[in-house]
Order: sequence, then structure tokens, then C-alpha cells
Amino acid sequence: MNIHEYQAKEVLKRYGVAIQEGILAHSAEEAVEAAKKITEQTGTQWWVIKAQVHAGGRGKGGGIKLAKTLDEVRDLSSQIIGMNLVTKQTGAEGKQVHMVLVSQDVFYPGASEPKEFYMSVLLNRSTGRNIIMYSTEGGMDIEEVAEKTPHLIFKEEIDPKAGLMPFQARKVAFNLGLSGNAYKEMVRFVTNLYTAYEQTDSSMFEINPVLKTSDDKIIAVDAKVNLDENALYRHQDLYAYRDIREEDPTEVEAGKYNLNYVKLDGNVGCMVNGAGLAMATMDMIKLSGGEPANFLDVGGTADAKRVEEAFRIILKDDNVKAILVNIFGGIVRCDRVAQGIVDAYKNIGNIHVPIIVRLQGTNAEIAKKLIDESGLEVLSAIELQEAAMKVKSVLA
Repeated sequence: MNIHEYQAKEVLKRYGVAIQEGILAHSAEEAVEAAKKITEQTGTQWWVIKAQVHAGGRGKGGGIKLAKTLDEVRDLSSQIIGMNLVTKQTGAEGKQVHMVLVSQDVFYPGASEPKEFYMSVLLNRSTGRNIIMYSTEGGMDIEEVAEKTPHLIFKEEIDPKAGLMPFQARKVAFNLGLSGNAYKEMVRFVTNLYTAYEQTDSSMFEINPVLKTSDDKIIAVDAKVNLDENALYRHQDLYAYRDIREEDPTEVEAGKYNLNYVKLDGNVGCMVNGAGLAMATMDMIKLSGGEPANFLDVGGTADAKRVEEAFRIILKDDNVKAILVNIFGGIVRCDRVAQGIVDAYKNIGNIHVPIIVRLQGTNAEIAKKLIDESGLEVLSAIELQEAAMKVKSVLA
């Protein structure tokens, strides 16, 4: 589950990670009041206005602006709040901005030049270990750094039995070229950041940039956090951070019926039980010349009602030209799924796309009889490849 920057910074601050201070605002007037409070707290005379959406590249899209007066705070906030922000990560459709974070200006004069770094903590799935990935080239796209200057990206792998060792935090600070107080501050920053990542059961923390200020403080200027949804039952306070306005409405609706649904860009709707079977089904669709329009796992306890709702969700996608139902009846009974298909036809009505059904396993013969006697125009198949070829034929 993704959360907003202001929420991510609340989490970081809770674990002792130094952050760029800011206050959330939902209107231009709230932004002005927030700027006044930030000045009282930090002494800053300039303010950074940041759009709060679940996407990177906000600055390039016009979602981050520097205000040098309170009038500019008001004007810039009114421009950003309500805008449709388009970045590389939002896609062409963009995302509407509902609120802004009014933050202190951290680029102030001092004894030395400020410096931006990149740092993230995430799981290396190939080794099953957490890693700290960091670079001296902060404040820019890390993908671009990896492509053009891969030698400037460092990785520190963490032994899960030992956790982050002190020497590893020192190694990070050394590789970033720090010394003196900045070195000590970075060691503390890395240690607290990893603790925050581990204690919140997160799947990723990304700080870009981590700033060494001109007086050698180390702070998180931006923060992107992805929480592991499978562990949120242990963190109800973090689950409260969920903002469904930032999520696909269809995926939100699917969640209400305990359906695992992810929208894709293809033309063949998929309804399957089990994630592995769903992936195999999507592969077969691609090999037969189609493109999956979604990943949809109805789960191992699907009943007729859940199957009907799954149909409704798939049919909301105008790009769907055919639907492939592929159910292996182990825990779930095939006749329940078949009844759901029949109910969906009757209750939804006007289903204009072909439906190909493959039901194998528990009560498969009863399921086939239910569908055959329903009078519905449904194509049946026994083997998965046969089902995929029928998909190909209806798309031709």
C-alpha cells in the first residue's frame, strides 16, 4: 500500500529520522496558515509547496514549487490544488491533486555546499535479504543514474539474522564521501531509516533526495513508502493512512468482495482461482495472440455471488472483447462457479462479449450440465490450450 509523502515523513520522524518539516493543507488559505506556522517552528523565510499524490516526478510535472512570499504561497497552492498532475508514473491520464504539503526551505546559506544523495531500503527478492541501495547522485531519476553511471550506485546487503550492523551504516556514510559531523549524522540517519523500514513491515522506503545541509545536517527531503499489505493487520495505525482516491476505483470495488483484481491494458478478461493458475492463464492468452485485460483471482472459497460480482467488474472495462473463465475445482466447487456465471448472465443482462469457460475438478460434470441447460451462449473447453485457442478464434 502506497502512502503520501507527508504520511511517510510522519513514520520516519516517529523512528528518529530527521525530515524536512511540513504541514498539510487542503486549500490556499490553509497553506498560508501552514507557512506561518512553519516559519515559527523553523525560522524559514521561503516555503516549498508540494502536491500530495502517489507518484514520483512531481517537480517535472509542475507539482512542486518554491514560494518566497505568503502571497506566492497562496497563489501557487491554489494552482496546484485541483490540478491534474501528469508525470511518468501517473500515465497520460494524470492524477488530481487534493492537497499540498507546505514545507520549510532547507537550501539555506552556510559553511559548506549542500549535497543531495539517493537512498532506499527494499527487499532483494533474488537473495531473500533486505538491501540498502544508495548513491551520491540524488535528486534525479535513479533509473537514469543506473543506466548512465552504474558505478555510482552502491548496495549494502543485510543479513536477516544479524540485522543492520554498525559497520555497515559507517560504510554507507564513507562511500558517500562524508566526514566530520555529516558522517556521524548519516550513520544515525541510516540506522534509524532501516529500523523504520523493518519495524513497519514495509516493502520499500525511498528517500530522494537525502540532503546534507550546508551546516552538515542529514535530512529526508522527500519520502516514498510502500507498506506490505499482508502485514497491515499488525499496523492498524498505518492502515488508516490509506487514501482510496489514489487507487483504481475498480480495484477498490473488487477488494470489497475479497477479489484479487489488477487492471491491465489487454482485451481478454480473466477470471481464475489461484494466483499461479491466473499467471499461467495470462501466459496462454498472450501465446494465443490475445492480451490479458486483468488479473482476477476469485479465491479458493468463491461462491455464486462473488463470481457474479467478478463478472460485473470485468465488464466495466470497455476494452474487454472476450472473457476466459478458468477454474480448477479443488477447494472451490465448479458448480458454484457455474451457478455464478448463470446468475451473472441473468442479473447483468446484455452481455455482448463471448465467454469461454474451462471448469475442471470438483463437481465439474454438474457444472457443465448447469451451463449446458441454461441456454447461454458459452463456449466450453477441457484443456487450457483449447480454451486459449477458442479465445483466439473469437477475437479474430
